[in-house]
Amino acid sequence: MEEAKIEQKHLTGEDVKAWVISATMGYGHNRAVHPLREIAEEKIITVGAGDAASKNEEKLWKRLLGAYEFMSRAKGIPIIGKPIFNLLDALLHIPSYYPMRDLSNATFQVDLLESSIKKGLCSAMLDKIRTKNLPIVTSFYASAIAADMKGFHNVYCIICDADLNRVWAARQPWESRIDYFAPCGKAAQRLKAYGVPDQRIYITGFPLPSELIGGEEMTVLKKNLGRRLVNLDPRKVFRGRHEKNVEHFIGINNYIESVKSKLTISYAVGGAGALKEIGGKIAFSLKNKILSGEVKLILIAGTKRNVNDYFRSVKNQITDNDSQIEIIYSDSLDEYFEKFNHAMHETDILWTKPSELTFYCGLGIPIIMTPTIGSQEKFNRQWLFEVQAGIKQMNPEYTDQWLYDLLNDGVLAEMAWSGFLKARKLGTYKIIEVLKTGRITYSKSPVLR
Repeated sequence: MEEAKIEQKHLTGEDVKAWVISATMGYGHNRAVHPLREIAEEKIITVGAGDAASKNEEKLWKRLLGAYEFMSRAKGIPIIGKPIFNLLDALLHIPSYYPMRDLSNATFQVDLLESSIKKGLCSAMLDKIRTKNLPIVTSFYASAIAADMKGFHNVYCIICDADLNRVWAARQPWESRIDYFAPCGKAAQRLKAYGVPDQRIYITGFPLPSELIGGEEMTVLKKNLGRRLVNLDPRKVFRGRHEKNVEHFIGINNYIESVKSKLTISYAVGGAGALKEIGGKIAFSLKNKILSGEVKLILIAGTKRNVNDYFRSVKNQITDNDSQIEIIYSDSLDEYFEKFNHAMHETDILWTKPSELTFYCGLGIPIIMTPTIGSQEKFNRQWLFEVQAGIKQMNPEYTDQWLYDLLNDGVLAEMAWSGFLKARKLGTYKIIEVLKTGRITYSKSPVLR
């Protein structure tokens, strides 16, 4: 793929329409396509739900989702929990990255997926996309493989993690028509190991919400980052090392010392609702700083009512003031994403498991990671370490102690800056560019990616 100087224009989705497809397996697949909702024909199609599923298929997906969420949460169940979780982990297993080797042979997961598609998996979705000849953009491997098996052209698959299981690629990837949007170089290298030709891989970056970017000039991102770096650097340790560098890349007007606001920490659970108790421990540890107005805590329950109920019980024991502890919850996925994106404008630290939210470090938000759930999250964690934008949580019961050591030493500001420089931020615009032009432009600038 030829390098070229990126054009400084704002790529809208004007005149671009595509079938945009997701699945209800956690938040990751849905979060990846939500920034592309404006180019979706009719609306985003969710495999296994609504018009994209027969009644039998919808029942099957509900059973699969229920089993997936139960197994994701099972790790904490005494005695039986670990074996149940290990079964899920084995199904999602990703082999070690090194030594680099040919991994193109089909696996059990590939056989199982092909068999399921032949028996009708994704059939309602396929019937829907036959009605108009449009590009197909999906964040779910099953819909990409199903469309490819049925002879569809212009099939694009968004990779949602820094690494991936062999099931994301066709049985014979060198003969497949699927093009891939990779969030990082590691994911692209893995696709090549699985046999996907280089010309079918676009390293776009993960599609981040355009409302948090502000176009390819990143006006919103730079403004948010300037304020955040001030908040994350109370003793100006980071500023002493990087002031001129920051002013060069985000603009002196965005990095003003006097623009300081309340430190805001967002704790987000995943789609399965696991690890909600960590949010409670954070809240009680920071109670005094919350009540004094020094810290705002945002507890993000997503669409899980039981998590929302738990977070509300925690909040009620500390405060009734939304400016001190805010809870984000909705029974609508779209509304949840909108609330989440709004919260990211003011978020200084994102505390979550290393899921697809790993790539939000590109917004200049340092990531504190909970324990991993599943093989792909281990690789996401490793990628965050490599770009120096994330850190594993220490004991959440003593958050008020270790977190402030990191703040006072400028460590979290360093992480925010490193994520901004090293992670790709323009994934949404790059995907639209490929759909519009059939090619992608790259820049040597660490920022314009």
